[in-house]
Amino acid sequence: MRKRIYVCHTFYHVYVAALKELNLPEEERGRATLVLSKMSNRFGDLASRAEKSGIFAKAIEFDEKDFTFFPELVELKKDRGSLPANMRQRIRFCKRLGELEEPYVPVDFSAFDDIYVFCDSDPIGYYLSYKKICYHAVEDGLDCIRYRDTAHEDNAGHFKLKAFLASLGVIFIQNGYGKYCIDMEVNDISVLDHPMKKMVEVPREKLAAGLSDEDKKRLCSMFIENRAELDATLKKAKEEKKPIVLILTEPLTKSLETRERLVRDMIREYGTVDGREGVIVIKPHPRDLLDYRTRFSEYLVLDAHFPMEVLNFVGAEFARVVTVYTVPNAIHCAKQKVYLGNAFMDRYEDPKDHAHVTNAAKKIS
Repeated sequence: MRKRIYVCHTFYHVYVAALKELNLPEEERGRATLVLSKMSNRFGDLASRAEKSGIFAKAIEFDEKDFTFFPELVELKKDRGSLPANMRQRIRFCKRLGELEEPYVPVDFSAFDDIYVFCDSDPIGYYLSYKKICYHAVEDGLDCIRYRDTAHEDNAGHFKLKAFLASLGVIFIQNGYGKYCIDMEVNDISVLDHPMKKMVEVPREKLAAGLSDEDKKRLCSMFIENRAELDATLKKAKEEKKPIVLILTEPLTKSLETRERLVRDMIREYGTVDGREGVIVIKPHPRDLLDYRTRFSEYLVLDAHFPMEVLNFVGAEFARVVTVYTVPNAIHCAKQKVYLGNAFMDRYEDPKDHAHVTNAAKKIS
């Protein structure tokens, strides 16, 4: 039986890792190790819930250090004014980041057969390259390379030369260009500007479609902290024949007071469906710092951090989902989707502050 390990930096990464595990044959499930990097996220008690769910055998935290934690690496990042000088520094940087990261690595990666790394541009990618350990890279977000190809952005000058050196292991480049990256898993190759031979297509929707009802329950138990409260709210709404309205928040407006007014207006204007007052469920954005559980205590407020795709598995149909800029395409359990866009935001801030947002016309589908 092959030993698997997943290195995750976000809750969405954990979601995809769980989907991959739940699509395996029954006899292979529940054996993998989950590694949660604390470099850019705090996962709370997700590790214990991941183990309790049975989706993962073990979940551990990784105190991954960004290169800025090490002064000598900051110095090596400075522009020296020429390609040869910068390349000498980069070769040194790639090796030293791997060396300096090693004391913080919580597991022996060489003991695993299949290593899946989300966002290998983070230090873990440099570490595995330094240790000459082969791994599978996984796309950071849904079709994220379509919107920002960081491998090409970070290596804009003389890309072909740098990619060649990365293929030899002289330097490191993320997203499939490194020598020790076996392949790069993406959602949809057809939408990418720079598809490359190591890319393999693993559609997220296909993984989600492969879940059984029991799998969905286990996934929800891992991600939704107040699942019992959610179930009670959904049950009551069904008994009282009330529509359920889902509000997706975002870190909009600098003023939290203005943001609270904005969300209350969303509820006031869209919380009633066909003349019936709806049961309001609020899903805060992970970067939204407004304290919704205090300021909106009259409504059910979900945990901010789990991916909104998990809502597809709670066993409820929302009468309406309302957002300002979050594209709600990933939510398939809503009869109506309302995308408010720029016209709505014009009421709360100077239109110039969000004029850069494209495809921001109001949409109801």
